[in-house]
Amino acid sequence: MMSNAKFIYPHNTPTTKEAYCYRMIFERFFPQNSAILTVPGGPSVACSTAKAVEWDAQWSGNLDPSGRAALGVHLSAYEQEHLPATIMAGTSKKPRMIEVAAPGVAIES
Repeated sequence: MMSNAKFIYPHNTPTTKEAYCYRMIFERFFPQNSAILTVPGGPSVACSTAKAVEWDAQWSGNLDPSGRAALGVHLSAYEQEHLPATIMAGTSKKPRMIEVAAPGVAIES
């Protein structure tokens, strides 16, 4: 599969199996030549790239290019210390929904 990628996708050839899969899906939905020209190329700025490591050296130990294994990043969003105190205590007085009455409709014949 990957050995023929440069012949099947000469414009911004995918370099990973994941990118190849996404490219196949993209071209099923958008087979036009003009759509192919919108496919970006170049290095990613995912959590494992050199550019990302410039931001945070801790990311150099994680080589998953998709960022799915960004250690602790996704789960930390659910820790209670990140939530406002009113939400944690269940005392938020903000309305969650606004009730709106349906307009009256009269059908005359």
